[in-house]
Amino acid sequence: MRVKHLWLHLVAIVVGAVIIVPVAFGVLGGFKDNGQLSTDPFGLPDPWVPENYTSILGSSAFWRPMFNSALIAAATVVLLVLVASMAAYIFARFNFRGRELLYTLFAAGLMFPFAVAILPLFVLLRELSLLNSPLGVILPQVAFGLPMTIIILRAFFRTIPGEVEEAAILDGCTPFGFYWRILLPMARPALATVSVLAIVTSWNNFMLPLVVFTDPSWWTLPVGVQQFQGQYASDTARILAYVVLAMLPALAFYSVAERQLVGGLASGATKG
Repeated sequence: MRVKHLWLHLVAIVVGAVIIVPVAFGVLGGFKDNGQLSTDPFGLPDPWVPENYTSILGSSAFWRPMFNSALIAAATVVLLVLVASMAAYIFARFNFRGRELLYTLFAAGLMFPFAVAILPLFVLLRELSLLNSPLGVILPQVAFGLPMTIIILRAFFRTIPGEVEEAAILDGCTPFGFYWRILLPMARPALATVSVLAIVTSWNNFMLPLVVFTDPSWWTLPVGVQQFQGQYASDTARILAYVVLAMLPALAFYSVAERQLVGGLASGATKG
């Protein structure tokens, strides 16, 4: 047993090192100049150069993409949770012909890779005049997020006892009233879980904003990182500082929401 625990600790240490070492290299590299990165890439900065970070924090090239990412992520979450929760409510609480077949079609969306759809999606967005519009990113993100969100929410909605719905109907509650006033408040753990997943997915999305936005004023942070790297290709230290600052919002959010995400998924797996 002790040997097994030792191996588990060793594996955890190795995995942690693989994750932490590049992050630490980026953070410290942002406090160096290019000369220090060339002569001593893994040492501590000497002297420290905080101007790499402060110059970026004072630039709209960082704050504008971050605002765009936050706006798109927030809109995606609201629309995705609203649509998916309605669909999951139907699949969980109503019996009708073809329900399981329709649900299977939604679930099959998990096997459809986003990269395959990028060309027809671009053509469709162009025909709908949604290029260079935040809706051109929000709507596809909602569409591709529906399968996983519906699966998670349906599992939670099916655990709500039928007696609760019957009592609500006897009190004069309509099906929509039961969904809005009773079901959604009872499913807050599931809603929090799918919201965290949607925010992280939207924040890290690179390909779709790159294809949709040609106007720099709508670039998101992942696209901003690429463009910043192209603009300052010879200034590696400043690029590292930009990448670290771009990671901070997602890391801060995930560190706060990680317990809710893991707890919600585990609860949903247990209930389902």
